[in-house]
Amino acid sequence: MNFLQGQENLTTIQWILRAIIAFFFLVIVARTLGQRTISQLRLLDFVIALVIGNIIAHPLSDEKLGLKGSIISTIVLVILYLFSLFGILKFPFLRKLLNSSPIIVVKDGEILYKKLKKARISIDVLLEELREEKVEDIKKVALAIWEADGKLSVFLHPKYEPLTPSYYQMETEPFDMPITIVKEGNINYKELNEIHKDENWVVSNLKSLYHTDIKNVLLCTVDKKGNFKVFLYK
Repeated sequence: MNFLQGQENLTTIQWILRAIIAFFFLVIVARTLGQRTISQLRLLDFVIALVIGNIIAHPLSDEKLGLKGSIISTIVLVILYLFSLFGILKFPFLRKLLNSSPIIVVKDGEILYKKLKKARISIDVLLEELREEKVEDIKKVALAIWEADGKLSVFLHPKYEPLTPSYYQMETEPFDMPITIVKEGNINYKELNEIHKDENWVVSNLKSLYHTDIKNVLLCTVDKKGNFKVFLYK
């Protein structure tokens, strides 16, 4: 086990063993820290990003460290990562080991405190996540699930769901993404060409509708119907 200690020279095999041990050690550490620490990253992604970042950083900042070991370690870790991804798809038991299961933390308007502890999040964190979902009252929540990537999925009771046009069987127009034709006083000629318009068209519309010049425009968008939205420097 001498390869675990600091020394000037390590063989290729010793570097490989170091990388394997570090990889599985960090998987265990990340698993222990819980989903909140990982936040929006899957456990494997978190581990590989953390390890490779450190491996590459040290030789670049310490002249006494060679790059050979870092390159070998990185290659081994990438191979382990790819094999782990394959294993997750192929073997359910490995998927359960490496991917945290979703945890129900609120059900039918009631907080499941034991589940909160299992997810390693506090009441304050739960309330913060609900506020971000525009939910001010926990009693309105039919189901709240703490996902493996550290995010909260919230489902309201049907009676608290916002009404949509489909509820009233109303017909709606197709989604239309406005295009940006002026940004920070500069015309986007590529977008103009796609809608078969030119600079004179932009200038005349800005003068007639907003009584301003292009240089005063922070942002200008237009939709398929030709409706302008202009934001001026203030």
